[in-house]
Order: sequence, then structure tokens, then C-alpha cells
Amino acid sequence: MTPDEYVEAVLTLVERIPPGRAMSYGAVADALAERSGRASARLVGSIMARHGGGVPWHRVVNAAGRLPPGHEREARARLRAEGCPLRGDRVDLAAAAWSPEEGM
Repeated sequence: MTPDEYVEAVLTLVERIPPGRAMSYGAVADALAERSGRASARLVGSIMARHGGGVPWHRVVNAAGRLPPGHEREARARLRAEGCPLRGDRVDLAAAAWSPEEGM
């Protein structure tokens, strides 16, 4: 998979995350690892920062459920509007985590 194809794969996967659910950067990387040979949460975060404006970026958080840096207020408002389970300022990933296998 080329770098451009990986960017598209990340964005396509993020588009599939249902409202009220979330994935960590690492979970996105892991879900694409077999096809791409890559499994880097940091790379997914970089892709989201550069190219994620057109997808539901607020549904991708870090492994502790922290919202995207610099966009916490907007992400929190969007997630609340969708009914995503939160614990304080973080997504409750135990309750909100989504896996691509659920959508199949």
C-alpha cells in the first residue's frame, strides 16, 4: 500500500465510525495493519491532523480517550450531540469503542 493509499484507507475507516462511537488512533492503525503493513498510532494522528477535516475526526481519540489536541471544545460538543459516552473530558472507550468488524 502506497502512502497515499494509506491516507485514503485511514480516512475511509474513520468515515465508517458510527455516531456516538469512537476509535483510538492505535485502533485505527491496528485495523489497517494487516493490509498496509503499518501500525502506527502516531502516523494515524498525523494523517488526521493533515487530512481529517472532511471526516468525523472527533470520533478518533488517543488511547486514554483524550480528545484531539487543540479541538477539545468542538470535539466534546460534537460527541455529546451524538450521545457518545464521556467521562469528564474524555471518551469512555470501554463503552464507546467501535471496531470495523462490528460494521460487517
